[in-house]
Amino acid sequence: MSGAVASSPPLNAQSGTATNPWIVAAVVVVPTFMEVLDTTIAVVALRYIAGGLSATVDDGEWVITSYLAANAIILPITGWLIAHLGRRTYFLLSIAVFTLASGLCGMATSLGQLILFRVIQGLAGGGLQPSSQGVLLDAFPVERQGMAMTLFGLAALIAPVVGPTLGGWITDSYSWRWVFWINVPVGLLALGACAITLRDPDYLTAQRMELRKRPFSFDGVGLSLLIVVMVCWEVMLSKGQEWDWLGDPFWRVQTLAILFAVGLAALIVWELRHPSPVVNFRPLRERNFTACCVIIFCAYAVLYAASTSLPALLQSLFGYDALSAGLVMSPAGFFAVVAMPFVGRTLGRGTDARWVIAAGLLTMAAGNYWMSQMNLDISPGQAVWPRVVLIVGLALCFAPANVAAYLYTPLALRGAAVGLLSLLRNEGGSVGTSLAQTMQERRDQFHTLRLGEWLDPFNAAAGSFLHQASGPFLQQTGDPVAARELALQALANLRQQQASALAYFDVFWVLAVVMLALVFVVLLMKRSVAEKGARFGSE
Repeated sequence: MSGAVASSPPLNAQSGTATNPWIVAAVVVVPTFMEVLDTTIAVVALRYIAGGLSATVDDGEWVITSYLAANAIILPITGWLIAHLGRRTYFLLSIAVFTLASGLCGMATSLGQLILFRVIQGLAGGGLQPSSQGVLLDAFPVERQGMAMTLFGLAALIAPVVGPTLGGWITDSYSWRWVFWINVPVGLLALGACAITLRDPDYLTAQRMELRKRPFSFDGVGLSLLIVVMVCWEVMLSKGQEWDWLGDPFWRVQTLAILFAVGLAALIVWELRHPSPVVNFRPLRERNFTACCVIIFCAYAVLYAASTSLPALLQSLFGYDALSAGLVMSPAGFFAVVAMPFVGRTLGRGTDARWVIAAGLLTMAAGNYWMSQMNLDISPGQAVWPRVVLIVGLALCFAPANVAAYLYTPLALRGAAVGLLSLLRNEGGSVGTSLAQTMQERRDQFHTLRLGEWLDPFNAAAGSFLHQASGPFLQQTGDPVAARELALQALANLRQQQASALAYFDVFWVLAVVMLALVFVVLLMKRSVAEKGARFGSE
């Protein structure tokens, strides 16, 4: 497709209808928001779900793991499904099944039923992100795709930010079942609106007609390898820390890691040689797309790592309840909504997307570094603003990265490219959550040992603390030995509190370094200006 004009006609021109692209954008963003929201909204309800279904909290985590694994399986093959079924048909089918599965999740009477319905929900929901993003890319000309990706970013960025807060409020105010039932009326409205509004563009219709002329061949081997790879990956990330990673005495993690590595290598080799691959890796040959994949993956890993670490810090060390911690995090979403239209207008004026991406990455690094410098005496407001800086940074780089990723991607590979980037965005969140938990627990152990090295009878400060603390305890108990033991326990609690705080601050510091390092990836990209007449690279 060398020399093909990157500016695809708006959807109304391609389909022959008079649908306004802004109406199309408003319609397709709703189901995307709903699907992304479901990756985080159930996290805060896990304890309630486990209690309501007579299961342990550890077993309840499969509610999240099963959804993410199913989501990860379907995302890379959405390009194949869209090409064979048609994007409109596949999109409407995904909304319908997702809505039905959401209702069934809310009616589940056992953990096994809930996990089964979550798998169905994840398989259906996986098609919503790539399909809606493809619709937006086709609905707007290339010079306005910055604004189109801004609208998509409102769903893909704001949903995981507000998910925990919304989930906590619904669970506290009503029931954990409404975390799933809330999708039903929204899904039905979205299904009706999309059925009326959407039509397939001409190039997809021609592509589907061409495929129907060929003998049907399904890449069953590729799909089987993909399932093995993604299931092993998601289970390993979810249970790795609980099973002690490579130190697992039962060799569960080691077995999953080996199956993942061998399966991934076999999948890549097989799909690159297959004439009709179910997972098309060919978009990764384009330099801009690969660089943006790395940036989006790492940016979402940092987002989810910070989004799980900060509320955990506030609840465990500051004594906040779930709703209060959510209120600290929520203002960042408002500032992201304000920032993203500004980014869209900036891209529409011909600004090189690379420099906006770099500015966003530096802003994310600054937000994480700010959080790494916090202490245990801060007020809620002092926790709000670093979070705002972090989310505004992500808002700055999200739309430009999506514009730059597809700017040189041929239309024939757009479906596969959208699926791959959506997969990496979701997997970045899974990796960030797992690594943040692991890093915090390991650094907690490290700081506990290091702080304990100085707490001995020869330390004047420790001796003074024990002497002062023993007095009030002696008045309460009247027993010198008990007072001494209580003072020692108070000192141990103080040590543990400081060690945990330092561990969380270490996580934020590492996240800042990762964001700073990503700026060098931007330097590998080609000029990325979404302007009229921009051209795709060759296939």
